[in-house]
Amino acid sequence: MKIPESLAGPAFALFRFVFGTLFAFHWVQKVFGLFGLAHPATGTPLVAGVIELVAGPLIAIGFVAAPAAFIASGEMAVAYFTAHAPRSFMPIVNHGELAILYCFAFLLIAAGGAGRWSLDALLRNRSSRR
Repeated sequence: MKIPESLAGPAFALFRFVFGTLFAFHWVQKVFGLFGLAHPATGTPLVAGVIELVAGPLIAIGFVAAPAAFIASGEMAVAYFTAHAPRSFMPIVNHGELAILYCFAFLLIAAGGAGRWSLDALLRNRSSRR
């Protein structure tokens, strides 16, 4: 059963919002050492935290979402291959499933844009009316 076409836009907006918001929580974890991380990150993880701080909310609201999602997708690919893949080839063994899911979810947003229910679309519609 397929959801009605009229719900595709809101469903994609919800998908984008959930993934962007959850991604943003990772910066809080890395930068402040909250939500199960023993201490704040430094060095490369801090750079990842800054990407999450900026890209997460941009993706969630759909503002310059495609470029933000492309960068976030790249971060997750790097995270997978540097932190998870060296442990094992299989994501279920190396605990890299979340990095892969984020990578491909953000790649979908980067390729297709933020959708009709986004700040990008709202601004585009306003500028086309002028």
